[in-house]
Formats: sequence, C-alpha cells, structure tokens
Amino acid sequence: MAPIAIPDAQLEAELAALTEKVLSANIGKKSSIGFGFDAPPPSTLRRYHKYGVDLSQGYPFYLEPDTPEYHEAQKRAANPRDGRPYADPGLKADREKKALFGAAKSVNQLTKHIGTELVGIQLKDLNDQQKDELALLVAERGVVFFRDQDISPQAQLELGEYLGDGAVANSSTIASVPGTNGGVNIIWETARTYKRSFRLPWPEYDGYRGHGWHVDGLGRYIQAGYTHLHQDHVPDDSGDTLWASGYAAYDILSPGLKKVVDGITGIYTLGSEKDENGRTIPKFVHAPLVRTHPVTGWKSLYLSDRGLVGFEDWDKNESDHLLKYLIDVLQGSPEIQVRWKWTPGASAIWDQRNTVHAPVRDWEEERHGTRVLSLAAPAYHDPKSKSRGEALNIEGWLSPAWTGEAYIRSGYELPP
Repeated sequence: MAPIAIPDAQLEAELAALTEKVLSANIGKKSSIGFGFDAPPPSTLRRYHKYGVDLSQGYPFYLEPDTPEYHEAQKRAANPRDGRPYADPGLKADREKKALFGAAKSVNQLTKHIGTELVGIQLKDLNDQQKDELALLVAERGVVFFRDQDISPQAQLELGEYLGDGAVANSSTIASVPGTNGGVNIIWETARTYKRSFRLPWPEYDGYRGHGWHVDGLGRYIQAGYTHLHQDHVPDDSGDTLWASGYAAYDILSPGLKKVVDGITGIYTLGSEKDENGRTIPKFVHAPLVRTHPVTGWKSLYLSDRGLVGFEDWDKNESDHLLKYLIDVLQGSPEIQVRWKWTPGASAIWDQRNTVHAPVRDWEEERHGTRVLSLAAPAYHDPKSKSRGEALNIEGWLSPAWTGEAYIRSGYELPP
C-alpha cells in the first residue's frame, strides 16, 4: 500500500519531532568503535519517515561486538548461504535484455567501456526477469546508474538479497539503518572517525595511503558482488564518484605484461586478528589478481590501492614496482573510467568483481547514502577465458606491443 500523503505543515512538525527524538536518543550514545552521533540530514529523515524506519533508539545503528547479533553476522559472512553455491541472477537473463530495456525511456552508454544510465525506471518496480537482466547489464558494463529513485531502505535490501541469491553483507563494523540488522550500510562522514582533506586524496590517518581506488568488502567477505548505493543527500557541486573498468584495465596492458599478470596471486589486507597470545596481528587473504567473471567469462584486473599489498612468491620491491605501475595505469587512463555526478535520489549499481571506484574528495557539505552489498562466490581465474576485447573483437585492444622494432617499422628514428 502506498504511503499516506501528509500535509506539508504536519510533515515538517513530525520531522522536527523526529529530529529531537533522534538527538535525545543519541545523547551519551557511543559505539564501541568510538563514534559520536548526530541526526541525519532532513532529506534522509523524510525518506525514513515515509517508509517507517524506526529511529527511536538513535541513529545510526551498529552491531556491537560480543552480542548474539554480531556473532550471527560474522557467521553469515563466512558462510552466507549455509554452503549452497551462489546462483548469479545474471546467468538466467535474456542476453538482449528486452524486458529491462523495454521499460526504460532511454538507455545511455556513458562511455565506450564502462557505465550505462537507464532513464525512466524505478528500481522498486522491477520484476524478477528485469532484475536478472539488470544483473547481466551490470556484469557487462560494470556500473549502471539511475536518477530520481523513490526507494525505501527495505526495498533496497530486498533487491540486494535478490542479486546476492539471498545473501548480503551484514556488516558488524559499519554504521547501518536501524531495523536492517546491518544489511543496509550508511555512507555518511558523520559516522566516520576521520575528517575530509582536499590536500590528502585519501587520509593517511584513516589507515590508507594512495588515492582511494578500492573495492568494497575487499578481504572481509567471501566475495563482494553487485552493490547498490542510493544517495538521499548530496552537495550540488561536489562529491562525484569515479569507477574504472577491470576488464579494460586488463585489456590496456601489452600482450607481454598480460602473460606476467595472468595467474599471479595477489595478497590483500584482511584487517587484523588476535593470535593465540592475544596480540593484534595483520590478517591477509590470497586471491587471483586476474579474475574470470562468472557471468561474462571475461578477464578482469582486480586492483585496489587500499587493499592489495603484494604478490605471492614475489619479493616486496618487485611487488611494489608492479603494483605501482598497475595502479598508475588505472588512475592515469581516463578512457577506462566513468565519472558520475550525484543528485538527490540517484542510485548506482555496480559489480565489485570487475570495477574499482574512488570518491572525488572535494565536498565540504554533508553527504548521506545507503548501501547494500550483495555477496557472490569466491573469485577464480580460468587461464582459458578471454578478455573483453578478445570476446567482443574490439580492434583497439588487440594491437601488438609497441616495441623498438615497431618504431623502426613505422619509420621513426630511435634516439642514439
């Protein structure tokens, strides 16, 4: 049943009362992680009010350590479907996506290699066939965008559970929407420990160095898959997000370098853990650097300048040189990137298995969004799989290596 329309004056009064209730509930409230709290932005309050999100216990919600809910979330993260294999909805889809595209007013390819915008579609109204085709489109294009979405956190969670074949990341460490048991995360700087910096692209005091290109859930879950971020409050002139294609990042490499990276095992940070003596020690996960996407069958370069720390059986100085070069390719190749300008009510759904993303850290005003991260299957590398360029016969990606011999054949003089 549709929400009952409320007169503006009554709505404003109810929102003011709700704000006071949240602030009152937050007095003295502190998570074990050490955050203080505030009331969410007015546009967020309107959304929560419309869809009956209970804020009476304060905002945001955290799964506190050493509680039954926390341990249940940890258990689900390690075994999200009770041992049942993941069935990717993209594998069921009509390759032509007739049901999805037929419902859209327009389908806009934002760049050659990554990013599509669907106009005139409400995510909450998609049927299962359209959801399957959306999964396929995201698997192919990396990220799909929607504007003017009227979607509740509850419906966002339901869509995430469908795309994750019943499993989403119930985070035990990230702020979340009350009533979702950690399944709908909050992207809101008020609920973070660090402050933004224009000079430092990604704050070193947040534990990271580099420019913020990353994959969500890297190392924390079996494998992050489809991810849906809905922004309900954004600045007018800042706060964009960049995505880069892992398919194109692999395709852009020379034939010789592809032979080197194929089959390499990356070492990714997994946070920390306690050893048998109670000491905090680093924890890592080993996974393929080049991964085969289960829906498209294409190879993707799985990079993160926040999580990838080296390569198995490589010395550190060797790993550092290769990693720096690969990250430079990622950051310095605008032809494999797409930049999205957020507006209130916009959504992005992307695939963590074939993209990396980075915030453009230029905003001073508040941003607030809700995110659901669907879980997929463990990553794998099939040496017989093709790149996207090979599979689609994209001639520009199939050029030979540009060696000194190639210079001479082209009539150029090499320097003495």
